[in-house]
Amino acid sequence: MINLTQKPFYLTEEQSAEVIKLANHLTDEEKVGQLFCLLGSIYSDDELNRLVSDYHVSGFLFRPMPADDLQKKWARLDQLTQIPLLKAANLEEGGYGANEEGTYFANPLQVAATNDLEITRKFAKVCAVEGKAAGCNWNFAPVSDIDFNTQNPITNVRTYGSDVQTVVDNVKCYVKNLQQNGMAAACKHFPGDGVDYRDQHLHPTYNSLSAEDWYASYGRVYSEAIDVGLLSVMVGHIVQPALEKEINAKLEIADMLPASQSKQLLSGILRGKLGFNGLIITDATIMGGYCMSLPRKAALTASINAGCDMFCFSTDFYEDYGYLLEALHDGTLSRERLDEAVIRILALKMTLESMSYPQETIESIAWRNECADKSITLVKDIQHLIPFDRERFPQIEITVVGEDEIAEGYKISLLAENYFKSQGFEVSHYHPLEDDLHGTSQLSKDKLRLILVNCPTASNQTTVRINWSPKHALDMPRFVDEETYAMISFNNPYHLQDAPRVRTYINAYSPTKASVLASFDKMLGYSPFVGVSPVDAFCGLVDTHL
Repeated sequence: MINLTQKPFYLTEEQSAEVIKLANHLTDEEKVGQLFCLLGSIYSDDELNRLVSDYHVSGFLFRPMPADDLQKKWARLDQLTQIPLLKAANLEEGGYGANEEGTYFANPLQVAATNDLEITRKFAKVCAVEGKAAGCNWNFAPVSDIDFNTQNPITNVRTYGSDVQTVVDNVKCYVKNLQQNGMAAACKHFPGDGVDYRDQHLHPTYNSLSAEDWYASYGRVYSEAIDVGLLSVMVGHIVQPALEKEINAKLEIADMLPASQSKQLLSGILRGKLGFNGLIITDATIMGGYCMSLPRKAALTASINAGCDMFCFSTDFYEDYGYLLEALHDGTLSRERLDEAVIRILALKMTLESMSYPQETIESIAWRNECADKSITLVKDIQHLIPFDRERFPQIEITVVGEDEIAEGYKISLLAENYFKSQGFEVSHYHPLEDDLHGTSQLSKDKLRLILVNCPTASNQTTVRINWSPKHALDMPRFVDEETYAMISFNNPYHLQDAPRVRTYINAYSPTKASVLASFDKMLGYSPFVGVSPVDAFCGLVDTHL
C-alpha cells in the first residue's frame, strides 16, 4: 500500500483518503487515460477537448507560446475535467521552454561553471516563476545525468558536468528551490545518461558502469534528490546491465530492457533500493530507444508492470490507449500496478493543488547576466593573448561556425561586429566559400582571427562536432604559427578536440546575448575570467594542451 502521507507527497490523512476514493471510483477507461501526458502541440483545439473530456488524458506538454495564449488553453481544458491536469514543460534552460516571453537563462552546464549554488537557486526560481506564469506546474527537469563521455551528443551542456559532487549539489539545489516555488521537478534520465556515446532518442543506449561505480555516481544523484523531496523521476530508454544482474543474476544481456520497461531497474532499484515513492514517468515513448526493445503493446504493458506510472508522449495515442485496455482485460497488464500508478498520479495532482509558495519577484535578466559573468571560462591561452586591445590587433576577422542565430533572434556575427566596432576595431567577416587556398606570405600580423562556434546540443543527432567548410576546411585555424586565432564556443564545451592547436580557447556554454557580450568583455580585460569548467574541456587528449 502506498503511503501518501510520507515523502514526497506529504498529504494529510484526509487528502490521502480523498485520492484513494477518487481512484476507486474511476472506470478502467478513465484510469488508462490518466496514464498519458501528451505533446499537446500536435493536436487541434477540438481534438484536445476530446482527449480531455472523452479519454480523460492526464496532462500535456505544449511547445513554447505566449504566456497568455497558453494560460487560456489550460483554462479551457480545465473546464472539461473534474480532475486537475498536469501541465508540463521542458524548462531545462529557463522559462522560455514554455513561455515565449520567458528567459533563456542558461544551459545547466553554464550554471555549474559559476561554481555558485546561489546562481542555481536563482535559475530554479526563474524556471518556476516564469513557467507558472504560463500556467505550467510540472517541469521535466533537472537533467540529472553525468557527462562522463565527451562524445555523447545529447547530454553535454544539458548536464551539470562530469564531476559527481558538482552534479549532486546542483541537482539538489534545483529540485529544492523549484518545488519550493510551486512547481514539481522531474529528475531525468534514470538510470543515467552520459556513459554511452550514443543518443537514446535513436535506439536504446547503455549505462555500462559497474554497480559499485553506479551507486557512487548516478545512485548518489538520485538518492540525494529523493532525500530533498523529489516529486517525480523521468526514466530513460537506457539499459544498466550491472544493476539488472544485481536484481536478477540469471538475466542475459539480450533479455535486459531499457529502464522505461525494466522491473529490475524501477521496482528493484529506484523504488526498492533508493526508496523513491514519487511518480515515475517514461521519457518520450516516440523515441527509438523505447520503440525498438519490444513490440508496442508489450512495451506499454511492460512499462506499467515494471513500475512506471505515466507515459510521456505517444506515437499514436488512440492505438496506445486501446492496447492498454486490451492488456488490462486480457490480464497481461496488472490491475494492481494500474491502480498504484493512478493513485500516484492523483497524489501528485493533489500535492500541486495544495502547494503553498512565496509570491516573490524575480530579476531574470540581471540574474542571467550575473550567471554569464561568473561562468565564462578561459580554458586555454598559451599565447598570452588575453587581454588584448586595438593597438595590438587593430583588425578583427570574424568567422561563425555552426548556427549564427541564437536566443531571442540575435545573430552572433552582428553582435560581434557591433561590439568590436564600438571599441574602435576594424571588423570584417570571413566566408570560406568566397576564399581560395593561399600561402602565408600575405597574412597579416595585425589581425585577430576570431572563430565563434555555435553547434547546439539537440536530440536525434549522432554527434555534435565541428564540420569545417567543405571547401578545403578554409575556416579552420590552419596557420597557427603565422596568424593569431582565438575560438569561443557558445554551446558544446568540447570543441578543442576539433581545433586542438588553437592557442586561445574560451567556453561560454550558452547561445545568449549575455554570454556573447560577457565573453567579449573578458577578452578585452574589462572583467576577469572566473568560470570553472565543470568538464574536461581538453577531452582527455594530449594535443589539446599544445
